[in-house]
Amino acid sequence: MTLLYEGKAKKIHATDTEGILRVEYKDEVTAGNGAKKDYIEGKGRLNNLITSKLFNSLKQQGLESHFIEQISETEQLVQSVDIIPLEVVVRNIAAGSITKRLGFDKGHSFEQPLVEFFYKNDKLNDPLITDDHVKLLHIANDDEISTLKAAALKINEALVSIMDQVDLRLVDFKIEFGKTTKGDIILADEISPDTCRIWDKHSDVNFDKDVYREDRGSIIDTYQTFLNKLEAL
Repeated sequence: MTLLYEGKAKKIHATDTEGILRVEYKDEVTAGNGAKKDYIEGKGRLNNLITSKLFNSLKQQGLESHFIEQISETEQLVQSVDIIPLEVVVRNIAAGSITKRLGFDKGHSFEQPLVEFFYKNDKLNDPLITDDHVKLLHIANDDEISTLKAAALKINEALVSIMDQVDLRLVDFKIEFGKTTKGDIILADEISPDTCRIWDKHSDVNFDKDVYREDRGSIIDTYQTFLNKLEAL
């Protein structure tokens, strides 16, 4: 099958069915926009299994995504969409860049979830942008911006509930959206410990890629433990 795109964590292949793509998760991990990079066997499998489970859970709650089905331990089928060049970040608790930008103490709980947009552009290092910037760049109009924010908050509510059931806190996460051929905006890409910050509710131990970013443990053991928790639901 034709390789259409290869990114840091996934390969996207065409299939024999129009409008359906095959996503292959890679055994690579990066941090700092690719500044740190390693091959770690088994990482792709875990991200595929976790993303598939979370997308299925969201579907059961009425939240649509491009996900169709998991077809192997490292692959899934998805609906083809035109990816909107935004990383939509939802923050429940202060961590990462916002502590440096705005001076919040790490671990500070926000009174309500915060939604931020980052422009997907590696050459510019994915900068934080405002709603007006989104419109200036012709990425989305006012109605589409409202749709993106509302969808992100609904996804956040669902994910917070899932994490709460396994004694975890959803600190923050980034997601991407795409447009279908009908023009509908739906969740795309992945939801995994690569794209989320997840802390143990009692000890604040990480169940996410920060263990790799900060050299604080095995990413495989961390992701496997997180998957085990999800499978226990």
